Amino acid sequence: MTSTAPETQRGQDAGDPLGEQPTSWQRRLRRFGHVPRPETSLRDRLDPPWTRPGRQVWSVLAVPPHVADRLVRWSGWGGPLLVTLVAGLLRFWRLDQPNAVIFDETYYAKDAWALVNQGYEGSWPKDVDKLILKDPSSVPIPTDPGYVVHPPVGKWIIGFGEQLFGFTPFGWRFMVAVLGTVSVLLLCRIGRRLFRSTFLGCLAGLLLAVDGLHFVMSRTALLDLIVMFFVLAAFGCLVVDRDRSRRRLADALPVDAEGVLRPDARIAETLRLGWRPWRLAAGVMLGLAFATKWNGLYVLAAFGLMTVLWDVGARRTAGAATPYMAVLRRDLTPAFLSTVPVAIVTYIVSWTGWIVTDKGYYRNWAATEGKGSSWSWLPDWLRSLWHYENQVYDFHVGLTSGHTYESNPWSWLVLGRPVSYFYEEQAGCKESSTGKCAAEVLAIGTPLLWWLACFALAYVAWRWLFRRDWRAGAIACGVAAGWVPWFFYQERTIFLFYAVVFVPFLCLAVTMLLGAIVGPAAGTGARADLGLTSKDPTGERRRTLGAIAAGVLVLLIIWNFIYFWPLYTGTSIPEDLWRDRMWLDTWV
Repeated sequence: MTSTAPETQRGQDAGDPLGEQPTSWQRRLRRFGHVPRPETSLRDRLDPPWTRPGRQVWSVLAVPPHVADRLVRWSGWGGPLLVTLVAGLLRFWRLDQPNAVIFDETYYAKDAWALVNQGYEGSWPKDVDKLILKDPSSVPIPTDPGYVVHPPVGKWIIGFGEQLFGFTPFGWRFMVAVLGTVSVLLLCRIGRRLFRSTFLGCLAGLLLAVDGLHFVMSRTALLDLIVMFFVLAAFGCLVVDRDRSRRRLADALPVDAEGVLRPDARIAETLRLGWRPWRLAAGVMLGLAFATKWNGLYVLAAFGLMTVLWDVGARRTAGAATPYMAVLRRDLTPAFLSTVPVAIVTYIVSWTGWIVTDKGYYRNWAATEGKGSSWSWLPDWLRSLWHYENQVYDFHVGLTSGHTYESNPWSWLVLGRPVSYFYEEQAGCKESSTGKCAAEVLAIGTPLLWWLACFALAYVAWRWLFRRDWRAGAIACGVAAGWVPWFFYQERTIFLFYAVVFVPFLCLAVTMLLGAIVGPAAGTGARADLGLTSKDPTGERRRTLGAIAAGVLVLLIIWNFIYFWPLYTGTSIPEDLWRDRMWLDTWV
């Protein structure tokens, strides 16, 4: 259908396909950068098309058009797999070094070994780490139950690597390195779907591959990287579910005589979206995150709210007059049942090893101290587990003892206080003016990436609030779900490495900012990668300058990762060079 409205009228009505005038709040928001919704077809709003890369690069490389088309088709998986290969090589290179039990590996490596061998964690004697490193076969697994304060999934995963490669540093770090590598692949594919661009998806994965905190956590047998993996997987499942449900909604809407998709209030408010397996898979992933560390529970709540709001937006776009009521009637109950109960069941199942034994810590509490309770009609194992969880919760909220490397969550984004996992000083180092060399594993993000992420988060917040970009809202939700809960426990002993849970979302935020710096090609429409438009004939020059600026930033981030490589891997360097890398006094 061709509009016959005058040019000025079309400009005024661009924000509303029904021709309504902007509301007063929309006019006020324009002072902060809010723009009306661009004139985009309803199908493109419900099911956005994928970006097709231009042919300029292929022509410069003298690649024939038919070969270029084939490469573009393969790049959807080929590009992410290439980035993942680089990430894997980095993470598995000398994974057994340092040959030591570093930081909290002293808990999780031993608990994992006991768990996979006898179904419950044991009470290990003190100072057993050296014996394990010297001859693990000579160290018996303790049969006395150990008091542990984290659920078992992460330890089962670590223990699987120990079953494959032995009770050694390589064994207990192997599966964490696998998940760290696969998470790069996940982020490439998620970013590709989020931005509808293979290039931007691969860029997000590359940034994650060269982030120092993610790198160190991928090479250490701690639980937080495992939580991050399941959170990212759940986010990816929800993004796929969003695409498929909106496509199903678009397919159900009527098409007019000219083949144009039209909104329909009845269909938008009454259509049942049917079986949504990807949201069910997200529930399982969130349950596994929660069953690794309890902070996954906050992510479950945040992502559950996010997916419901996505349904509201989809039904509103399709023409629903009362989208919230439509979601309340049609979507809220299925959304709840496919996430919360599924996550809870997944959590309980993860305790199977403890349930089927009679030696786990507090396993027999219901039959002894808890005997005669008003809840005695419940199974003993369930009441014992509930008591155990209450004791663990009291431990966590009461953990206020000071620690050298504790930090406040306010300081995390600027890397105020990183955590030293391992430090060793060697005398007789001729290359150093002090005569000493230092080897350290420092859990710290790549500084330039994190500091750029501070600006990127401000851009994401602006884009979400004033441009109504759902992708910015999704990224902000991922960051907030992993970061904000810790502000409620500021008196508790907490550490910077907890932030690894939202590192992928920081990388997505930086990618979004870099995409905006590059900008769209001249003459592109409103569905460009980041919703930007450019009809300026000189747009190619602006895009070239933007690409150069973004490229320089990416290269600086990669250089920064290489510069801090010795601190990420425990490589021995002269003490002078080690001090050169202590950019802030709080890093020492």
